[in-house]
Amino acid sequence: MSDIDIRVTGSAGRITLTREKALNALSYDMCMAIDAALKDWAQDDAVKLVVIDAAGDKAFCAGGDIAELYATGKAGDYGYGRTFWRDEYRLNARIFEYPKPVVSFLQGFTMGGGVGIGCHGTHRVVCESSQISMPEAGIGLIPDVGGTLILALAPGRLGEYLGLTAGRMKAADAIYAGFADHYIPKEKWGGLIAALEQDGNPDILAEAAETAPEGTLEPMQSDIDRLFSGETLGDILTDLNMAQSEFSKGAQKALLRNSPLSMACTAEILHRLRGATLSIQRALDLEYRFTYRSMEKGDFLEGIRAQIIDKDRQPKWQYADRIVPAVAVSQMLMPLGADTLTFEEE
Repeated sequence: MSDIDIRVTGSAGRITLTREKALNALSYDMCMAIDAALKDWAQDDAVKLVVIDAAGDKAFCAGGDIAELYATGKAGDYGYGRTFWRDEYRLNARIFEYPKPVVSFLQGFTMGGGVGIGCHGTHRVVCESSQISMPEAGIGLIPDVGGTLILALAPGRLGEYLGLTAGRMKAADAIYAGFADHYIPKEKWGGLIAALEQDGNPDILAEAAETAPEGTLEPMQSDIDRLFSGETLGDILTDLNMAQSEFSKGAQKALLRNSPLSMACTAEILHRLRGATLSIQRALDLEYRFTYRSMEKGDFLEGIRAQIIDKDRQPKWQYADRIVPAVAVSQMLMPLGADTLTFEEE
């Protein structure tokens, strides 16, 4: 497949995303090729670890390839999207639960679906150009691909802040929030990958790691915890409005751009995850409840139209007054019955 290069080199199973002109956006076929390789390598004693990287400097992976999702959804065919998300989420769980080390090198943009491929492994490397984000609320989705698990585990209320504002994290912030492990300048990556291929020992990454340039999230933690601790989107918006600080004004501006329904459901999912046994499968199950319904009942198609297709940046969101009824959130997150996401092999 021209979009991805999968091979075994020495002790390493190697996966390289090669859609450089498309910022290495993930197609369904790419997801399935990665999944098949991981299944094979789990049983292959010669493969000591898996290394995932990507061509180019601009992006590790800027998300899922949503053109086909939009086209099928607009035609009233919700099955393609549901199948895409179901199988992608199973891949995300496979990476998280993989029995061997999974090393990812995350240059440039790592967004949405790229987080699902690059941020669930055991050794996640960032560099001077890295920018990681979960911007899904801006297109009428929620942080998915297991991203809600990382957000729920982030310090304090950082998960709500990142999920609702779609804020971008450079290297230090990504490490602080739990999306990455090591800062290593990109010029060193080639040599490290060669060593991983030769020895299959990821301990060299910690030895090569350096201190990342100072981030912005940690100094804002007290403001984030104070203003994003509300139970609902409405509570958070009220707290931000009352604060009248530079921080609150910036956060409000970000929230004004995003789907109110998506933000309300994001906050609810994070609260549910923290109130239960945290697991990747629990997070993906809740995410799938939303994405399964996102074309038919959510803002996804309108979000894609406004941001990607027409590019007018004027989405006509449901609940444009940002008053999202609790019943609307409940309906998006109800169990799916026979369509519940499962992780057994089919």
